[in-house]
Amino acid sequence: MDFDIIKKQSLDVINELIEKSGLKKGDLLVIGCSSSEIMGSHIGQGSTLEAAEAVFSAIYPVLCEKGIFLAAQCCEHLNRALIIEREIAEKRGYEPVNVKPLPKAGGSFATTAYSNFSNPVAVEHIKADAGLDIGLTLIGMHLKDVAVPLRLSENKIGKAIITAARTRPKFIGGSRANYNEDLL
Repeated sequence: MDFDIIKKQSLDVINELIEKSGLKKGDLLVIGCSSSEIMGSHIGQGSTLEAAEAVFSAIYPVLCEKGIFLAAQCCEHLNRALIIEREIAEKRGYEPVNVKPLPKAGGSFATTAYSNFSNPVAVEHIKADAGLDIGLTLIGMHLKDVAVPLRLSENKIGKAIITAARTRPKFIGGSRANYNEDLL
């Protein structure tokens, strides 16, 4: 697998996702990433730090530049906990839990995030503003209540299928309600 191609695909995907989702400074993006799927194996069967690092090294600087926080979803062995910066955990009132991800217990992407964040913590639950699922990792539980699928130009990173979503506020009030078009 050519890691330069993975980096390029990841960079293209993150830039398009930010543009289409309307993410802005202070927002939270959840990413679930199966390095196994990127490499062409079944999820959980071929975790590789090199693939995770290729994705992370392309995505993370873009998010930092725009002031968007990353939540890296762990694998099912850590109950899909999330690795985030302590700053966003405190800002949003997310309670830290005590676990440090490893490639075979948490996943390579979460391990990479933990190693690269300035002050990482693990949390069990978040409500992210948008999400990117690389390799069918099931990130939906970590999005705000109303997720809107995003169609991106690229539908794979490496050999992993990707899906993306943004969120929007719920509609309430019924047929007489008037809605703010900027929040759609």
